[in-house]
Amino acid sequence: MDAKDLIKRVKEDKVNFISLQFTDVLGAVKSVDMPLHNLEGALEDGVWFDGSSVEGFARIQESDMRLVLDPDTYAVLPWSPENSRRARVFCDIFMPDGRPFEGDPRGALKRALGKLAERGWTYNIGPEPEFFLFKASNGHGVHPVPHDVGGYFDFSADDDAVRVRTELMQALMSMGIEVEVGHHEVALGQHEIDFRYANALRSADNVLTLKYTVKAIAAQHGLTASFMPKPVFGINGSGMHCHQSLFDNKGNNLFFDAKDDFKLSKTAYSFIAGQLEHARALAAVVSPTVNSYKRLVPGYEAPAYVGWAQSNRSALIRIPRYTEGRDKSMRAELRFPDPSSNPYLAFTVMLAAALDGIDNQKTPPAPLNNVNLYELNREERREMGVGELPGSLAEALTELEKSEVLKAALGDSVYESFLRAKWNEWDEFRLRVTDYEIERYLEIA
Repeated sequence: MDAKDLIKRVKEDKVNFISLQFTDVLGAVKSVDMPLHNLEGALEDGVWFDGSSVEGFARIQESDMRLVLDPDTYAVLPWSPENSRRARVFCDIFMPDGRPFEGDPRGALKRALGKLAERGWTYNIGPEPEFFLFKASNGHGVHPVPHDVGGYFDFSADDDAVRVRTELMQALMSMGIEVEVGHHEVALGQHEIDFRYANALRSADNVLTLKYTVKAIAAQHGLTASFMPKPVFGINGSGMHCHQSLFDNKGNNLFFDAKDDFKLSKTAYSFIAGQLEHARALAAVVSPTVNSYKRLVPGYEAPAYVGWAQSNRSALIRIPRYTEGRDKSMRAELRFPDPSSNPYLAFTVMLAAALDGIDNQKTPPAPLNNVNLYELNREERREMGVGELPGSLAEALTELEKSEVLKAALGDSVYESFLRAKWNEWDEFRLRVTDYEIERYLEIA
């Protein structure tokens, strides 16, 4: 849409307020709400705001920033009341001199995709964010209570979980997201809603949309929605598996080769090799919280080791089996991102790692098709050349600090802000005394 199209749509939808949205470096959605009568001016000139208090943005002497609206991201917020209906538009951030702000996470992904477009390529991603629904009366407590007792793909003709998930899918579709399926996940109270793959920028926008839509609709049902990677000890955590592919400007899937045993092209193999080589550094951005590393452990279907395979869900990268005639469906599923990540930054570094593999014609190790990595001991993994993902946020951040490839992809501003914020998070965590420590050491020490 252009500006005129947007103004027309807003009037047709009887919208009263526009939420101008962007994210800080950690992925938290920020919003500037504007009454409708200011929309035309905002489309022409942008909207000025103070960025000095936004995580990862400017110092106070450089605080003035301008939001530039992206009309194609317009969507009505379906939970807003009719008499004060709101819509949202995602924005890009610019400096007073007209330069794009280098610390804008969405801008970082746009820069990466712009360079990819110069090759005539498009990076497509189909994310699968998982989440929990908890009873709100206990949702913020020490031990949150799952909303239901269903299991993986369980069917119930009429229960609260089905009704809430159905309403969530309807809300997302009304906002322009092509929902493919929604289902109960493995753990109690855990759900997944998958939407059709799209270019990486659109998919990142969709992830943010899904997260705050799920939270808003859940709250209307008296529930707390959480995208925390591991909110409950002893059951599966929530991941955000990402199905990835590269297409050329003629619509051909660059991962497909009919002559290969796995139907994978040389480009696909190098793509995989790049992400495997950079996996330990990638972890800091795609699994970016202290809690993320409680999920990345053996025994709960989350990857813990660095390897790839076809249809082996213990591998870090899984290649779904090829179906005859579905050349465009060839893809690589990266299984260690989680929904606590900033999707703009996660997709930026995922692409950078893959392109490093492609540009340097790297070759991945042998696939681990018939191996359950969880059942191997450390010596067996070492003999097979299978590495481990970081065991903590601190370990992952140390790996990120070594990676010039990922640093260049993020840009100095985003990289330094992200690293500073995450080391602060780690320091806050390591100073806390946990329930586990009290139970383990209070009487025996």
